Amino acid sequence: MAIINRTPDSFHDKGRTFALDKAVAAVEKALDEGADWLDIGGVPFAPGPEVSPREEIDRVLPVIEAARTRTDAVISVETYHPEVARAAFAGGADVLNNVTGLHDPRLADVVAETGSSLIITHSLAAPRTRYPRPVYGDVAAEVADFLRDRVKLALDRGVAPDRIIIDPGHDLNKNTLHSLELTRRLPEIADLGYPLLAAISNKDFIGETLDRPQRERVEGTLAVTVASIMLGARIVRVHEVRQAVDAVRMTEAVLGWREPAYTRHNVE
Repeated sequence: MAIINRTPDSFHDKGRTFALDKAVAAVEKALDEGADWLDIGGVPFAPGPEVSPREEIDRVLPVIEAARTRTDAVISVETYHPEVARAAFAGGADVLNNVTGLHDPRLADVVAETGSSLIITHSLAAPRTRYPRPVYGDVAAEVADFLRDRVKLALDRGVAPDRIIIDPGHDLNKNTLHSLELTRRLPEIADLGYPLLAAISNKDFIGETLDRPQRERVEGTLAVTVASIMLGARIVRVHEVRQAVDAVRMTEAVLGWREPAYTRHNVE
């Protein structure tokens, strides 16, 4: 899953793909580098100025429409607003990526009505608000319980079970020790029985673990990507697509899920 941000204040891109032509170029680059999925967002998770649904639609919809004309790859929209999700689905998106754990149940209604898919992520804060010093007695168990409850909400509102994906929400209202433990215990989240997304790219738990600034976390990201797949993740959300594609394909080959591109060594 390639991250395409059309925001002026994104966590990692810092607005580099905010202009429409830059966002579309990022779509084309991600596809050229082997992305299976494009995750398009117009508002970051982190606290910041309010963005109206109308403005958010104006940001994401042209990118979704441009992407849809270029590819049959999966397209998701990351949003907190039901009206943005509805517009995105009409424009060609397939999946709603909601990082606030369905804080607004109407999001599930839009997914159910359109027959789309839904990513349910663990987080505790309301959209774009701080949640200082999060405390968990057992982070993996509490995340699993939260996701189980939110999945039930989605099912009760008509979302098909085979349309649900879960994300434990690395770093979202969690400190570095929480995110590391959550990674080690990903099998407990995968045991919920839904495809598991690991959204770990360049996050602060990697930076704090390795003492690396934002732009120097690629190697750490790749290590966590491989570990996450080995521990149950089936979708990985990344910024550096080419490097991640190689790491993922190599991991798949080791696990017996992918054939080598060719075999000549000690064969010919």
